[in-house]
Amino acid sequence: MNTTRRFPSGFLWGAATAAYQIEGAWAEDGKGDSIWDRFVRKPGVIVDGTTGDVACDHYHRYAEDVELMAQMGLGAYRFSISWPRLFPQGSGRMNSKGLDFYKRLVEALHKRGIKPVATLYHWDLPQVLEDHGGWVNRDTALRFAEYAYALFQELGDQIPIWSTLNEPFIQAFYGYGNGENAPGRRNPWAILPVAHHLLLGHGLAVEAFRAVRPANAQIGIVMLIWPSHPATSLPPDVAAARRVDGAMHRIFLDPLFRGRYPKDMLFRMGMRFMRPPVRPGDMAIISRPLDYVGVNTYTRLLHRADWRDPLLAVRKVVPQAPTTAMGWEIYPDCIIEALQKVREYTDLPLYITENGAAFEDTLDAAGQINDTERIAYLRSHIEAAHRAIELGIDLRGYFAWTLLDNFEWAKGKSKRFGLIYTDYATQRRIPKQSAAFFREVIANNGL
Repeated sequence: MNTTRRFPSGFLWGAATAAYQIEGAWAEDGKGDSIWDRFVRKPGVIVDGTTGDVACDHYHRYAEDVELMAQMGLGAYRFSISWPRLFPQGSGRMNSKGLDFYKRLVEALHKRGIKPVATLYHWDLPQVLEDHGGWVNRDTALRFAEYAYALFQELGDQIPIWSTLNEPFIQAFYGYGNGENAPGRRNPWAILPVAHHLLLGHGLAVEAFRAVRPANAQIGIVMLIWPSHPATSLPPDVAAARRVDGAMHRIFLDPLFRGRYPKDMLFRMGMRFMRPPVRPGDMAIISRPLDYVGVNTYTRLLHRADWRDPLLAVRKVVPQAPTTAMGWEIYPDCIIEALQKVREYTDLPLYITENGAAFEDTLDAAGQINDTERIAYLRSHIEAAHRAIELGIDLRGYFAWTLLDNFEWAKGKSKRFGLIYTDYATQRRIPKQSAAFFREVIANNGL
């Protein structure tokens, strides 16, 4: 293969997962309930009625999974740590058996030359904290800081790249605003308080990281950035797309990098719902300096103005273009536009921390998965990542979503994003053709 698009030396190629989606072992070794453990038991909330109780059984099969990572040539593995596995009551005494699992995982990664990249929070809040108000309660941010500090002390110098939060937008808007995700609240008034307390927890965790000062480690945050486009050039549609950009991106990026909330969104949402409960000193904590920013991007969104929508007065438009099994438009330039959005705020190094696609994967007569659509998706988006570097963006790595087919949140096990096929009945792992493609990309450091 002739490498025509070579990435910079040291570019980090990896795959990403999340604890609840793959670990299973939901009630083993002292783990407490998370909000997802409770949420999936509500009738009708998961499309196929499945749960993450077993998921990919990664808790017991991590060694096999690390070996598959090594065979693929991954330079890094981005995973999240289950807060209730370490602190079943949300705080207090750490569960040593839970910590031992992550120590074993990190050790196995190091032995295979794979860089551990850890996320502190990927939406699995301890249920006991949700019972006391969850992220609506300021105290949750303080408990998050305690959890982070304990982890930095235990694993800080073993994990070179940390992130505090994964996609705070999803937790605030989908967990508390419309109830599609755990904890399943439908309280639009809670969105801005939740967003503020997530950001406050992030800032306090950054302070804890700086206090521990783990050797040669970095800390950042992972943001969901899906470019919002107007469906037409009409001024109301342009304004609608701007409002979506405000809700998804600027409500979080402005506090992180400018120390304030965007005035237009405070006016828009604060007039109808509760404003963020900012106390003196909060914004300085939230905007503590970072080492990098992670960007999760999959597609773009098209919007039109629709005054029947009570929150943002917008309506999402179905794209007239090829889509993935999630109904998401295949739009490779989302990579460039998402990175450029963050570049409006900071010159920090950037990583694509999630990018990938779900398709209807099936085993062929030979027992293989020839997922040509996913390969085409990955190729076009990796090409876009290379173009972003050519445009001068300081992109340091790309993480495919995801390593294994897994429990895809409210979609259950009905959608497959993995480079590796999971047979849920037997837990057999079968690398797809996309895994071979990604292995070749890594080996050539490019396309």
